[in-house]
Amino acid sequence: MAVRSKWYACGGGAAVGTLGGLIGLGGAEFRLPMLIGWFGLSARVAVPLNLLVSLITVSAALLGRLLVLDPRGLSTHLVEILTIGLGSMAAAWIGAGWLAGMSDRLLERVIALMLFLIAVVLIGETLLPAAPTFALAHDPVLRLAAGVGCGVVIGVVSSLLGVAGGELIIPALVLLFAVDIKTAGTASLLISLPTVAVGLVRHWRRGAFDDRALLREVAGPMALGSIVGANLGAALAGLAPVVALKLTLGLALAVSALGLYRRARVAAVSSGRPWHSGRRPAGR
Repeated sequence: MAVRSKWYACGGGAAVGTLGGLIGLGGAEFRLPMLIGWFGLSARVAVPLNLLVSLITVSAALLGRLLVLDPRGLSTHLVEILTIGLGSMAAAWIGAGWLAGMSDRLLERVIALMLFLIAVVLIGETLLPAAPTFALAHDPVLRLAAGVGCGVVIGVVSSLLGVAGGELIIPALVLLFAVDIKTAGTASLLISLPTVAVGLVRHWRRGAFDDRALLREVAGPMALGSIVGANLGAALAGLAPVVALKLTLGLALAVSALGLYRRARVAAVSSGRPWHSGRRPAGR
């Protein structure tokens, strides 16, 4: 495989890392198309590599946000953070084991639809602030169940696509648990960190990181750029207005969803299989 310039990897990582630090995302939903399109990696190779860079990006973004933003708001949402985190870690371990047996196209179509629906909800809430919210009642059992359920979905998505899960964690915290967007961004990184680590261990045990040249020429420069970008985004996070953050998150999710949809559709057409089919071609 011919690897593009390391500067591309570093620059791309910096751009994605800035977004991650600003909003509280790992940015992996943007890196995945980059790894596949720019560097010509297969989805099977790109997903674990994406997860590895996500871990570094999330770590840098979390450190930066904790230094800039007041972390005391997290204390009032510890139950939600812990339940979502535990559910996502357990599901990430299981989901990483499913990667080899799943159709990339089917999975990408489902995730694209999910991200797009969340984007519509967030953008609508931003443009129509008087709209009713979906915040759950203060019932400990209900919130515990909702937190674990959200965590399971997030963990599976994280391990199967190589994402940190912020694109799902933040809307869940904002819409279901009424967490403000800035606190949700920091909480998202706290939840993502162990979730990504669990998925990485599972992928590593399957030999996903045996190609040292790929780690050195792509993952290394991209991670370096991500650290710089994540700290820049985190430094700007305290200056960004809440409405702008919500709108930016919604638009980012919409772009990500459309990218996943288009890539899956092109792959289906190229393989000669109908778009509605998510199964693998015979013989693969």
